[in-house]
Amino acid sequence: MSFIVAIDGPAGTGKGTMAEILSKKYNLVNIDTGAMYRCVTLEMLNKNIGLDDDEKIAEMLKTIKIEMSNDGGKQRVLLNGEDVTQQIRSQEVSANVSPVSSIKQIRLAMAGLQRKMGQGKDVIMEGRDIGTVIFPTADVKIYLDANVEVRAQRRFKQNQEKGIDMSYEEVLDNIKKRDKNDMEKEMGALKVAPGATVIDGSNMTIKQVEKNISKIIDKKIKDKKKEEKIYKIRPETTWKKIERAIIKKIIYAFYKLAFRIEKVGEENVPMEEPIIICANHLNMWDAVGLVTATKRRILFIAKEDLFNNGFLNWIAHVFDVIPIKRGMRDMEAMKRCLGALKEGKAVGLFPEGTRRGLEKGAKVQNGAAYMALKTKVKVVPVGIQGTFKPFTKVTLNYGKPIDYTKYDSKNPEKEDLEQATKEIMDNIIMLTKKGK
Repeated sequence: MSFIVAIDGPAGTGKGTMAEILSKKYNLVNIDTGAMYRCVTLEMLNKNIGLDDDEKIAEMLKTIKIEMSNDGGKQRVLLNGEDVTQQIRSQEVSANVSPVSSIKQIRLAMAGLQRKMGQGKDVIMEGRDIGTVIFPTADVKIYLDANVEVRAQRRFKQNQEKGIDMSYEEVLDNIKKRDKNDMEKEMGALKVAPGATVIDGSNMTIKQVEKNISKIIDKKIKDKKKEEKIYKIRPETTWKKIERAIIKKIIYAFYKLAFRIEKVGEENVPMEEPIIICANHLNMWDAVGLVTATKRRILFIAKEDLFNNGFLNWIAHVFDVIPIKRGMRDMEAMKRCLGALKEGKAVGLFPEGTRRGLEKGAKVQNGAAYMALKTKVKVVPVGIQGTFKPFTKVTLNYGKPIDYTKYDSKNPEKEDLEQATKEIMDNIIMLTKKGK
């Protein structure tokens, strides 16, 4: 599993400096996207290729070779085998890189190369659209900003250190023009990525900016390690099967005594084929009751918070509970569910998404319908009756399987998902009233 840090922001905010410092601190591969666009710009200048010469640009992109390496802690940039580390920072390249990077086919080519360079690695990447286009699911997204005068002064000082002859006024004018161009680009326009942390470094030292970003990275690393433990599937060993069988018998016996649990229509649950089981959600006891009372083994979906408790975490891994992040589209959970159904297993969930969701007016989730339409797996609705108060009766009413083979499975339409979801909930509601 890779770890990706994306740093976006306008020119001269210190993104490159931060990427270099943090790459060493956290042992991340530093991919300088700005240097990549500068290489393309230099190649176009060398070959006298115009901004609107699409054919020549296409040919150039087929043969261009960009490489980056660290030499004694300093980054070296190679263009077609030649060291161009200094050349790409020239005044001519700086004046042309923004319009060059706005060209659609160049952005697409570089975006593909950037993703490829970061694939399966622990990476830090800085640029203009890393968190919005290149890695929108980056683990850490930073938008580093500073006022234009401060940025111009920094860039002017850098140029002096590198022997680049440009006045402060020229640098300031260049940055202002570049800001305007970057923010108005048709593709990859400079903007704050969703979920990004904005840091204004105008009045901060490099050390202070580093400290702020490091806090964010440290927290994410900690959260990710915790997440990996939660999502890790415990191997299906003999001892795990014994644990599960014992726990299931004990809990079911407790439910029979405490809640006088009764099952109606359990024969509607197929014992062999893959199936999705959907029920109404009354309280914290109903999922446990459904899993332990049903003869068929069910892999239930539960909120990630459940795994924060050590004891519940152990139980969840014994029963292969599928964790899901609330309030967002959890693709990892969806992959686990679809994988389980492909293996012929039963997946259980509450379409309401929260306890007594219908009473609260919560929006019914369409995850069950999506899986059913996508896999052509039938849905068994379950209506749970009762209060789960001690020594009161709880009834599990299993309905007839609902078949969704009539829908298009490759790309379910919104209307189909809504209709399928409504059908599931209508059946569940009917079953909650059955026999009353």
